[in-house]
Amino acid sequence: MVAVLRCAAAPAAGQESPDARLEEAQTAYDEARRLYELGSYKEAEALYERALGIVESTQGRNHPSIADLLNHLAQLRVADDRLDDALPLFRRAFAISELRLRREALDSSESRLSSFMSHLRTQEELLYELVRAEPDDEDVRRLVLTAALLRKGRSVAETADTSRIIYRRVSDRNRGDFERLRDLRSQLASLSLQGPGSLSPLEYRQRLKALAEQGDALEASLAMRSAPLRSLITLPPPEEMVDRVASALPSDSALVEFIAYTDRSILREPGTREPRRSQQLRYLVLVLFKNGRTSALDLGPAAPIDDAAVAMRDAMARRDATFLDSARALHGRVFHPLRELLGNTRNVFLSPDGQLNLVPFAALHDGHQYLVDLYDFTYLTSGKDLLPRARAVGPSQSVVVLADPDFHVPVPNSPDTARGQEERSVFVERFFSTLRADVARGPWTPLPGTRGEAEAIQRMFPRAELLLGAEATKERLLHLSAPGVLHLATHGFFLEDTVAREATRAVGHFGALGVDARSAAPADPLLRSGLILAGASAPASSAPGAAGPLPESTLVTALELAGLNLWGTQLVVLSACDTGRGAVKLGQGVYGLRRAFVAAGAETVVMSLWKVNDETTRVLMERYYRNLLAGQGRATALRQAMLALRQTQPHPHAWAPFIVVGQNSPLRVQERGSRTR
Repeated sequence: MVAVLRCAAAPAAGQESPDARLEEAQTAYDEARRLYELGSYKEAEALYERALGIVESTQGRNHPSIADLLNHLAQLRVADDRLDDALPLFRRAFAISELRLRREALDSSESRLSSFMSHLRTQEELLYELVRAEPDDEDVRRLVLTAALLRKGRSVAETADTSRIIYRRVSDRNRGDFERLRDLRSQLASLSLQGPGSLSPLEYRQRLKALAEQGDALEASLAMRSAPLRSLITLPPPEEMVDRVASALPSDSALVEFIAYTDRSILREPGTREPRRSQQLRYLVLVLFKNGRTSALDLGPAAPIDDAAVAMRDAMARRDATFLDSARALHGRVFHPLRELLGNTRNVFLSPDGQLNLVPFAALHDGHQYLVDLYDFTYLTSGKDLLPRARAVGPSQSVVVLADPDFHVPVPNSPDTARGQEERSVFVERFFSTLRADVARGPWTPLPGTRGEAEAIQRMFPRAELLLGAEATKERLLHLSAPGVLHLATHGFFLEDTVAREATRAVGHFGALGVDARSAAPADPLLRSGLILAGASAPASSAPGAAGPLPESTLVTALELAGLNLWGTQLVVLSACDTGRGAVKLGQGVYGLRRAFVAAGAETVVMSLWKVNDETTRVLMERYYRNLLAGQGRATALRQAMLALRQTQPHPHAWAPFIVVGQNSPLRVQERGSRTR
């Protein structure tokens, strides 16, 4: 069990020490673990149940230690070939941990949150191991899918960033309430972990209940005034999660959740003392249909799948003539096994994991044709992204296009930038102060195709606002407020990328002067990708024409973009290179521009997986917007544009670099200044 059961406490006068009861529970727990290892399941179960009863009576039914005890007891029942008796315990343990995670999401202690979420990952992996052992059990599949839906994409960094974003967006009038909410959540977490101390069991439970109720009431009040906070706290309860996501799926569609996890061999073969198998990183896939039907499939060890994914992406990014071999190899490992499960379903929502996040599934080849010929693919961080989003207002219908920045015009720092320097983190400060001058100064190749791209969009959306040339600045971008469509066409960067080729919208590697770029990478992954804007190649004011540090007003990182107010924005198009890349974290997605714009509130984001040609991208984007105006879904419109471009440029390097993350419903915009869709 956890250390809380060993904390010292002074007994109240005339009362049995709470610590004495907890020591009794700890002793029972330790002996139960020993007997379990010996295979004496009946005796071990009795001791687990005794420890559970003591902790429930002294600490309350939702104490963090309860979840650990329930998981251990459930493991024992699985080993004793009593799966039906184990599942209710797994469910209750998950619900307790989920409640704690939601309440501590706004806690300012990232170190405590980090420890807790690491612990939760181990619990998740136990469930993934369970479904591998029992793939035909519907109850097991639904429990494991619940865990994947609720936990995938949630991490310390994501939770901390969300908390900071909410804090920045609340008004001065509400900031005091937000601080009080954080304090209440922190008190609740500390008291839960420290134990009752000198409080009696009754007083301890009453204090926990009071802190929880005060926090819940204040949180509900604040959520009425904050869309990001509403989104954070309005997730369905675990028992409703699968059905709610299924109901959110469009007709004739399916959700495919890929999960990379470490099979730790925690579970035993029933009736034995032997682990089921050795530890290894594996891929699991879960499928959910509109009618609530589920399927589960073990795809095998992760290493060959990840190797095949990297090989395919690299072959397409390099325009290799042998790209079909890698496209067929990856199809055979990850999608061919799914074909029978999907049946005739053609609208597929993909929630990848690991290196599969960086793969264009449309370019997989089954030996006869590309999957783009058969399927509409929409990417998600997690299937929970399909749930309706909390909004204070309806979707915006304006269109803003930032394109063709003038990299040579001087752009001074704004007063907001100067103030921000005093508040930002040490990682941001280090990032801006250590960029290599020779790389940061470019030369930044002009992108004339992006101006044509912008003008074409304005012809289709006459009311579109264009930010071109000297107006394509960081200050203008960061002061936008929830346009309906935001199109960004400029150079993009991924920190550990290679040097850009001419006529592409890419950026070379960054690093400190004289230091390898990889060794200089900032700790925060949201600093590893971003966009280059007007003024990036302007001469330094102190020495005209000389290279110097990149002006801070000309580069915007994913971390800064996460602070935009895009709640109400239907579509963000990142018509730049490597905008879909970033730091890949198992179970958490890609930390980069795709995470930033989703965190900022955008419903759908279009982004690229490799360097793209300027003119080819212009053609693809014009077709994409024409398809959107025709009423096609946001992913379907891209698929049709890809198919059209493939007629003249058959290599996937040209037509397959972009993916859609988010929703596939049609845009709700004013067509040519007239009616609303």
